Amino acid sequence: MTFTDRTLYSDVNLKFTEGNCYGIIGANGAGKSTFLKILEGKLTPSTGTVALGPNERMSSLKQDHFAFDDQTVLNTVIQGYVRLYEVMQEKDAIYAKADFTEEDGMKAAELEGEFAEMDGWNAESDAAQLLQQLGIDDSMHYSLMAELTEGEKVKVLLAQALFGHPDVLLLDEPTNGLDTAAISWLEDFLADYEHTVLVVSHDRHFLNAVCTQMCDVDFGKIELYVGNYDFWRKSSELAQQLRANANAKKEEQIKQLQEFVARFSANASKSKQATSRKKQLDKITLDDIKPSTRKYPYIKFTQQREIGNDLVRAENLELTIDGEKAISDASFILNPGEKTAIISRSDVTATQLLQLLAEEVKPTAGSVKWGVTTSRGYMPKDLNSAFGDGQDTILDWLRQFAPKDQQDNTFLRGFLGRMLFSGDDVLKQLSVLSGGEKVRSILAKLMLQEPNVLILDDPTNHLDLESITSLNDALVDFPGAVIFTSHDHEFIQTIADHIIEVGPKGVVDRAGTTYDEFLEHPIAQEQVKAIYGE
Repeated sequence: MTFTDRTLYSDVNLKFTEGNCYGIIGANGAGKSTFLKILEGKLTPSTGTVALGPNERMSSLKQDHFAFDDQTVLNTVIQGYVRLYEVMQEKDAIYAKADFTEEDGMKAAELEGEFAEMDGWNAESDAAQLLQQLGIDDSMHYSLMAELTEGEKVKVLLAQALFGHPDVLLLDEPTNGLDTAAISWLEDFLADYEHTVLVVSHDRHFLNAVCTQMCDVDFGKIELYVGNYDFWRKSSELAQQLRANANAKKEEQIKQLQEFVARFSANASKSKQATSRKKQLDKITLDDIKPSTRKYPYIKFTQQREIGNDLVRAENLELTIDGEKAISDASFILNPGEKTAIISRSDVTATQLLQLLAEEVKPTAGSVKWGVTTSRGYMPKDLNSAFGDGQDTILDWLRQFAPKDQQDNTFLRGFLGRMLFSGDDVLKQLSVLSGGEKVRSILAKLMLQEPNVLILDDPTNHLDLESITSLNDALVDFPGAVIFTSHDHEFIQTIADHIIEVGPKGVVDRAGTTYDEFLEHPIAQEQVKAIYGE
């Protein structure tokens, strides 16, 4: 696929087989989503062809959340099976004719036969079941899509993609906007899916749970590797060591790599995806492994001073917006050194609680009391709010946050270089930055400020897998306190030791608890139901 300024990839020869889920990975801009569009026929490759098997049907997750606003929820799902929906429309049009002819009767009989072959009589019940499993209540099935929230639309469009068990399923960031329960359901669904799935995702936990092979967009090529994301990453790192240590004893390094392959294959045989599919991991050889050309930003947070005895106390917090209580009866204490994940079924509610803690928004009632030794660094979900009018260059904007002895161009250019802003990139205006560049700019600011408390609202949003990995590791190593929201299961599980879930009727506060422990704890989940009024 070649554009005027560059070639994304060339000489790509791949075959995707039934019973496998392929995770498509690559740096931002490598062409992952473009690849899906080529496979779907939305883009024509510069050279080469894409072929489906005879009578195979392909389906994809639609990205336009407004495209079906004039349709009912149930009809939107059924439209995922295009030919079935066309037959339904044709049948209805014929039967609605006032002057029904013999020719119409013959056509209707033909359509009825095709309709039955596609299991059309069960279409509505199958669509309704998918919606229920994704958390869309029966009462909403005949509502117009325009009446749904953004999160509900995401679930309906996902049900549309899955409807009718397509032979090839293309999913571009399917976990975006989904709650924990829906993501877990989708993981189980795809792990047991009998056909072919290709998925682009930045969610490492999701890729590990569903993928049997990784489709790596790198080196101007697209190549397949057996195994899930963790295996690909670890084996790629080992291969990088082999290449870097050219003068070391290759035999010892190759032995290390072979032992790793054997160990991973043995452990992965117990995993969900390996038991529900063919055990592809047994086929791994050293030839499957190549080092990556990707770049990881250097992220390291330090604190100017340690936190004293007190971090923050929230007492009876309440937030009322347009007469409606968004948050009520929220009381909890966070202690120095804790790393706290704020989660909610509502993204808006989680952000609102973070804004209250960051003192960006004043509570309607209650209070937030910070320890006197705390210094806070904040990343908002609305990244543009951090950049003023956006007319400054990255270099000039960052200068104001640097200590006096670090404000010269040489230091700042080097500092930004480690955050993957090279050459003239540092002279870009803030207003033209991509989402990933904006996040990396704010992270650079926080590193220079050296606060002892980091308050981060969905910081992995817009980042590629490499940047997510670097940020994840940096927050694990940070000696101060972290308060954050995220949809990334792996991110929450590896960082947080304190979980707070916020609902309309209060919070569930669990200190000394990992995310997985929280999700699996029956008492905690009973408390969760209470704050949502269930």
